[in-house]
Amino acid sequence: MRILSPDPTGDLAWQAAWQQPIFRIKFFVGLACTLALLVTFPVFFQTIEQHQGPVLNDWVLNQLPPQDVSLGIFLIIWATALLLIVRARRSPAIFMMFTYGYIIVSLSRMLSINLVPLNPPAGLIPLIDPISNAFYGKTYITKDLFYSGHTSSIFLMFLCLRRWWDRLLALIGSLLVGSLLLVQHVHYTVDVVGAFAFTYPLYWLGKRLALSGWNRVEKNEEERSVS
Repeated sequence: MRILSPDPTGDLAWQAAWQQPIFRIKFFVGLACTLALLVTFPVFFQTIEQHQGPVLNDWVLNQLPPQDVSLGIFLIIWATALLLIVRARRSPAIFMMFTYGYIIVSLSRMLSINLVPLNPPAGLIPLIDPISNAFYGKTYITKDLFYSGHTSSIFLMFLCLRRWWDRLLALIGSLLVGSLLLVQHVHYTVDVVGAFAFTYPLYWLGKRLALSGWNRVEKNEEERSVS
């Protein structure tokens, strides 16, 4: 049996994981499911745009004059995503946790959006996010409301990151994104709060599916977690 260094580089961590058949199976299953979701998203979002639901009387939104803060939302989310990619380069566990967590959260959102159809908040200002909007289809989507995809995505990144400072920055980013979405009237308050409430247990389910059955060999600093 080959003995690996107790403090392997990111390349060795990936090599060690890739040698395990169960990891390779889970890797390709996760990749296939993610690609299937991305292909399905435009059809799904265009379909739910035809749904009708109530306009909620949201006290918080009533106190916030709508402002376009798209740039701030975009920069926070994708800066955090870049950090996650950098860390996943050295940690197959982070990659797998986010992949499976994203699949489960996305399926949960598709279900909840169908079960809780809502019309958009009054004063909604379209969110300009060139990367995310690419998966929405040809028209701007306003009814992917309960629960917030932008908030759940960055909060999932926070949960998957391991280093203390990474997690602190991602948590602050999650709170800022949720708040800015309300400032722009893109979501109701319940959509943002629901994103935090639903994402946390779904992350743990995704983590169990992603990490069970294969042995991890990673740097100690990547293994430390406050979760």
